[in-house]
Amino acid sequence: MIDKIAIVTGANRGLGLEAVRQLAQKGITTILSCRDAVKGEAAAHSLQQQGLPVVFHQLDITQESSVKALQQWVQQHYGRLDILINNAGIFPDAAGPSEFVSAFNVGVEVLRLGMETNLYGAFRMCQTFIPMMQARNYGRVVNVSSGMGQFEGMNGGYPAYRTSKTALNTVTCLFADELKGSNVLINSMCPGWVRTDMGGANADRDVSEGADTMVWLATLSDGGKSGGFFRDRKEIAW
Repeated sequence: MIDKIAIVTGANRGLGLEAVRQLAQKGITTILSCRDAVKGEAAAHSLQQQGLPVVFHQLDITQESSVKALQQWVQQHYGRLDILINNAGIFPDAAGPSEFVSAFNVGVEVLRLGMETNLYGAFRMCQTFIPMMQARNYGRVVNVSSGMGQFEGMNGGYPAYRTSKTALNTVTCLFADELKGSNVLINSMCPGWVRTDMGGANADRDVSEGADTMVWLATLSDGGKSGGFFRDRKEIAW
């Protein structure tokens, strides 16, 4: 009997891939999803070779048709979804966080690009998959945010990334309020500065550290926190 079913978006590398690994190591059947089918298949195959319950499905969260196709596939094959980790994201301001981008210089089209993936994509996934969780009164949703989107101590620079992650935290609060009284829990988390393609080689955390809180929130016990923002398994200010 299959225990739980999870989806991780943007999961062919970095934090997403590590989250898939950690969930699958717990015996959770985990759908590794990403835009690039070749890279996604290769990543899933590598984990399957380790005996982990991982499957691949192509997904572009910026496309309604792609999200709906995944939802139909999950419904057909499993009939339910228990865990959703909205990990897919981009850093639209620059090549990486080491290259400062001023709010005075960035174009609105860059903000729009950040919102398309980091906000609208995650919102679309919540709208599509949370009803499957509500049908069984069980679900855990994790929105991978960032301290760069935290109002407390907000700094300048990187406006597209910051605004998109702040908006993602708003999504968490919106859905959490509408899910009150149910066993569907949704939270945001900050993985910290992690050594990934986005974070760069100088980051102070490896992917296992970055993914730990993500997986912890994805497997919260009944009655756990919903509508919070976490780092290192501790709630932080918005």
